[in-house]
Amino acid sequence: MPLPSRWFRQKTAAVLATLAAVLALAGGTGMALADSTTGNGPAAAQAATGASAGTAPALPCPGIASLDLAADVPGVPFEISSATELAAGNNTLGNWAACYVKGVIAPQIHFELRLPESGWQSNYLQVGCGGLCGNVSTGSAPAAAGCVPLTTGAFAVASSDEGHSQGGGLFSTDPTLRADFGYKSDHQLAQAAKAIIKKYYGQAAAHSYFDGCSQGGHQALTEAQRYPDDFDGIIAGAPANNFTALNTFSHAWTAQSVFLDGGPATLTTADLAPLHEAVLQGCAATDGIIADPLGCTWDPAALTCRAGQTSTPTDFCLTGDQVTTLHRIYSGPTDQHGKLLYPGYQLRGSELNWSGVIVPAKATGTTGDINFVRETLRYQVFDSPQPTLTYRDVEFTEASYKKIVRPNEGMYDATDPDLKAFKASGGKLILWHGLGDQHIPAVGTMAYYKAVQKAMGGTAATAGFARLFLLPGVAHCGGGQGPSDFDALTAVVDWVTKGDAPASLTTTSADSTGKVTATRPIYPFPYVAENTTGGPGDEAGSYTPVKSTAEANLTLNWLGSFRSGYETVGNWVNGKWVVTKGKA
Repeated sequence: MPLPSRWFRQKTAAVLATLAAVLALAGGTGMALADSTTGNGPAAAQAATGASAGTAPALPCPGIASLDLAADVPGVPFEISSATELAAGNNTLGNWAACYVKGVIAPQIHFELRLPESGWQSNYLQVGCGGLCGNVSTGSAPAAAGCVPLTTGAFAVASSDEGHSQGGGLFSTDPTLRADFGYKSDHQLAQAAKAIIKKYYGQAAAHSYFDGCSQGGHQALTEAQRYPDDFDGIIAGAPANNFTALNTFSHAWTAQSVFLDGGPATLTTADLAPLHEAVLQGCAATDGIIADPLGCTWDPAALTCRAGQTSTPTDFCLTGDQVTTLHRIYSGPTDQHGKLLYPGYQLRGSELNWSGVIVPAKATGTTGDINFVRETLRYQVFDSPQPTLTYRDVEFTEASYKKIVRPNEGMYDATDPDLKAFKASGGKLILWHGLGDQHIPAVGTMAYYKAVQKAMGGTAATAGFARLFLLPGVAHCGGGQGPSDFDALTAVVDWVTKGDAPASLTTTSADSTGKVTATRPIYPFPYVAENTTGGPGDEAGSYTPVKSTAEANLTLNWLGSFRSGYETVGNWVNGKWVVTKGKA
């Protein structure tokens, strides 16, 4: 990253002063702004004092494969399949050699663990997966861009496939595999991995962290809610925590909205660019990104074609059906009484990210939303497979909601806002979401965070251990139109080990050569970054925090509620899925 410009440095003091005032209004305490221009945090401290050699292994790597740790973790039956050397040049996490461990937790949760052969700083990092999982990948961490300790081997890193080896929903026809995916696998992996780490290094990990996005964000919140002692710091990105309603009502709604009455798509990929430009104008965006899309109420009916007008790229307009489609997408799935069946909807400014997910390339094509609904309806939410169901079979009624969502809350959903046990254990939580997310509407995460604030005693009490950051223009788990690379791992480590709560994070974009092309700050909800200085739009120093009235006052007329879903847990009884009581 190039050195910050003199203009940037001159503006830093003003930004810090403004932020201090904002945080005072928010009721936050101990919220010191990390100055990204000086590189504060674990990486900077290590560079300043000289990199520590870390803890050396107490065992040779091949010896790990013969370990019998069954007695060490009696509640988690697992075996180590192999332990081999991974050369530094082959490690996608960074330039450090690792002992590459593979294993299985009964019955079939496959996991991998990368153990640094030098430089380990007693840290453990568990990373989540995406979609419906089905594969193991320890090769990256979604919110750790530029985290030097990770690239130098300070963390042992593990992940799992959540108990199945294919990306569809077929595994959910088995009750054990359903539970492993729903909530059990990460807790079991944390216990198994920590046991291996303790044996390999001759000492336990001092601190444990989790980083995941999408399904990984769901995994992260499941851990904070159900197993509050597993991790000291958790990063939950774009969480699919309201899993059941998301993969049924939310995705089916957008699909039925685009394919009105089962016909060809009203919108295709070719419509998205001119539509997006119109939205930017309607929302008064000056730099190609809508900083506060929740506050924009632009009406697509303003683009309705005049009599005899044919839409072209240079004279773009919308048919009546297209206006209907957009109204539905921007409003979210509602029942016959106007109540939301999922606590969220697509925000204005996300349109370019809809391609292939919400909108097909061709009018007769398919979308990712259609595929997700199919897998969930057929294999995941009913007590027996329903192989003929499609998105067209979803009915947006209160009765349908109760039939689909209620029995599955204790299995798939992580919506409990009561995080008192996690806070009491010293846990720190960073939530983040791209405002241009085409898969999981960011509004749902805002609504969940507001529920946490209510359950935890208000803004200040929540900010002491959990904060939400929203990224303008950013698509699902990254990409999109806004800067989307950032390092939340260093931030949560500093929070856990030093008590330095993150008052802002800096996001970046880079070109194909890796050169940074833009930087932008993001602030804790409900503050947004606005260019109040008149400086360059691609420099973080141009921005100051401004409270979003729309975010602060967000309320939803939602049929559901944020509560402890695992108080109504289901089990298989005589071949049927039966709701029972009690914590799983």
